[in-house]
Order: sequence, then structure tokens, then C-alpha cells
Amino acid sequence: MNHVTDAPEPGLAESYGFGLTVGEHSARHLRRILRIHLGEWGLPGLADDAGLALTELVANVVRHVPERRCTVRMMRTDGDGVRVEVADAHPGVPVPQDLTRGELAESGRGLAMVAALVTRWGVVVHDAPRTGKTVWFECAVGE
Repeated sequence: MNHVTDAPEPGLAESYGFGLTVGEHSARHLRRILRIHLGEWGLPGLADDAGLALTELVANVVRHVPERRCTVRMMRTDGDGVRVEVADAHPGVPVPQDLTRGELAESGRGLAMVAALVTRWGVVVHDAPRTGKTVWFECAVGE
């Protein structure tokens, strides 16, 4: 079910969001949606980095959230940037892994990659009655 989400926070302009159940191939479709919005917002230069960061956040939902349900929200910021949020009801909070664990480690590098690609990122843990968390990132032109 696609729908526009709640009103954006102060300082944020246009937004689009939807809830869905994600699978192994969902990131490709979400990157396309993000690329379309970035083009409409005059920010096509952010598509590669923002798309890769979105892919990692969705992959974390696929790997760690049993029901694979999440809400994705894309917002144009007042400046030349975008904020993307991926929220789910799972209580586990993602923690960046130590990159010195070894070159052959099969997981744990995703949030380090997100940090390297974006201007800033973070996690908001939701209190009762809502459960879970929102992992978000922002990308800005020229940063």
C-alpha cells in the first residue's frame, strides 16, 4: 500500500513514503523510485550514493527483521539534499562493526559503507506504544 506519510519535520520540503514487505530484490525497485524522486527534485547527482545507502538499509531489514515489513520515506531537504528513512518494528538497533575483523568477514561492513557514502546518518529508537527504530541518512550536493 503506497501513501504519503506524515507531514515532514520542520526544515524538510517534499516527501514520499510507503510501507512494504521487502525481499531480496526489493532494493532495485526502491533505488529506481529514489532515482525518479531525485530527478524530479533536481538532485540526480545524489542517486548513486543515496541508492547504495538505501540498498544497505533495506538489506538489513531483509536479514534482521523476521516479518521483513518496513516503511521507507524519502524527503527533499530545504538545501540541496535528501533524507531517506527506513523504519521497522524490530527492537534490534544496528551497530557498525569493527572493520578490522578480517577481510574475509561476510557481513558487518554495511553501516561503515553507509557512513562513507552519506553526509550523516543515525538511528532513532521508538518508545512505546510504537516499537522498533528508524535508520536514516542524509546526502547533500557538494558534501
